[in-house]
Amino acid sequence: MVTRLFVPLSDCEVRDPRIRRTRQLLQGALRTLMQTKGFDEISVQDLTDAATVNRATFYDHYTDKFALLDALIAGGFHQMLHERSVRYDGSCASAARPIILAACDYLATHQSSCPESTQKSAFEPLIEAAITHAIRRVLLSGIAKTTVTSGPSAEMVATTASWAIYGAVKEWLKTPDRAPAEEIVAVILPLIVPILQAVPPPKSNAAAPALPVG
Repeated sequence: MVTRLFVPLSDCEVRDPRIRRTRQLLQGALRTLMQTKGFDEISVQDLTDAATVNRATFYDHYTDKFALLDALIAGGFHQMLHERSVRYDGSCASAARPIILAACDYLATHQSSCPESTQKSAFEPLIEAAITHAIRRVLLSGIAKTTVTSGPSAEMVATTASWAIYGAVKEWLKTPDRAPAEEIVAVILPLIVPILQAVPPPKSNAAAPALPVG
């Protein structure tokens, strides 16, 4: 069984610059090594050599190389959301639009930057899990503000919506001569809104406006 470790939001919650620097070195080492080697071929020793840290330091931060990969993928997506000030407050299901757009942009960038052999390797399910977990986390932060008395739980709705978003974006990526991300979001959003509407919006005197992507 793979032990999974989800680090703080793209390491942004880590205030100690030494910890952040070490994690950046290890994540950068993994990113570089994956350009020339399959993930299964990369050892912790390879990573520590490339990052110029010792093995004990590695295990101070990550349980194994799978946890490091998880941090690299999910952390990069969280960083994009953070830079775009994307949040989901649960007041309006259509506020998921910038989350879908970020998923399109991030996965498209990931696809173009990784060798085809890497994309089809055995760790692709880990990439899926990392991204869907990141989307779920953002959605749940808004959905959980409401009180669910019947029907699906906030966790179930957030999980279902996150996989639906990921699946739709992956299908878009497979499309020859695919439409721009901004256009496909308008196609995906109507598929996601009914899922998010399974949980009523939180009661408020005024609904907060959806944050723009910027």
